Amino acid sequence: MKKIILTGDRPTGRLHIGHYVGSLRRRVELQNTGEYDEIYIMIADAQALTDNVDNPEKIRTNIVEVALDYLSCGLDPAKSNILIQSQIPELTELTFYYMNLVTVARLQRNPTVKTEIQMRKFENSIPVGFFTYPISQAADITAFQATTVPVGEDQEPMIEQTREIVHKFNATYGEALTMPSILLPENAASMRLPGTDGHAKMSKSLGNCIYLSDDEESVRKKVMSMYTDPGHIKVTDPGKIEGNTVFTYLDAFCRDEDFAEFLPDYHNLDELKDHYRRGGLGDVKVKKFLNKVLQDRLGPIRARRAEFEKDIPYVYEVLRKGSEAAEEKAAQTLSAVKAAMRINYFDSEELIRTWQNRYSTEE
Repeated sequence: MKKIILTGDRPTGRLHIGHYVGSLRRRVELQNTGEYDEIYIMIADAQALTDNVDNPEKIRTNIVEVALDYLSCGLDPAKSNILIQSQIPELTELTFYYMNLVTVARLQRNPTVKTEIQMRKFENSIPVGFFTYPISQAADITAFQATTVPVGEDQEPMIEQTREIVHKFNATYGEALTMPSILLPENAASMRLPGTDGHAKMSKSLGNCIYLSDDEESVRKKVMSMYTDPGHIKVTDPGKIEGNTVFTYLDAFCRDEDFAEFLPDYHNLDELKDHYRRGGLGDVKVKKFLNKVLQDRLGPIRARRAEFEKDIPYVYEVLRKGSEAAEEKAAQTLSAVKAAMRINYFDSEELIRTWQNRYSTEE
């Protein structure tokens, strides 16, 4: 069996470092291992429209922003197909068929859907398209026969629902769909990076993001205003690591070699944490170190993005070719699905002969 990856993002804005540590960084690593036969990276514009229906221009604009972030982080069009969801019509048809395999009650129990509904304050005015988002995502994953789906932990309920749909389809119609597996970040701190203000989730709407495309000064200001331990008032005060956003970011980004270059007083992050816990280490010093670490990681990404920004036609060509390759794959899956469901009426010569023979015999 081929090893195939499907993952992606909704184009509701520029991507931030939460996306980077949660999935983007891993995607690039997986792409470069050479272990996967096919990789599909989706810009999920159709899903983004389910709660942005009155602002399609926002989605249209952000497709380019997301594509630039992908390329600048190291996704290679020669190794990965970067595609636009709405340009793959087969996904819509698969979603329609899968709707018969899922109950309303099951969708209502999906933790991710419940959280998103509360966050957007939909209450009883939930758009049907948004409500059925897990079914659409199942279509995305199965259309490319994905074996591996690299995502953050908040997407686990969605992948579980996809697995349920695959199981029910295959049990009902025959083995036509591939059962996907979730691939979570290896670094626990990368599971869900908090916002700079200490909120549990980095969110564009809360304004607590550090974007991959932020300039050096913007990153510095955001780091220096970052939430730490409110009880750590004086430098001499013992500090808490747990819930301290600065140290969570260091867990996600810091490497031992960073200390030799940026903070030679310490050999590793454990030493820095121990000093902070016992007191005598100020927040400013730790934040300055984090800023240097982030600038080191984001600097090359900014530089590559600046080069890609000079050739937007190339970016669109990448999206066009990726979408064409994706549609070819999705069409193969849709054909297999329709054959399994016995609705491939014009593809079955056997069906035509059966009816022809029946009426020929009656005559």
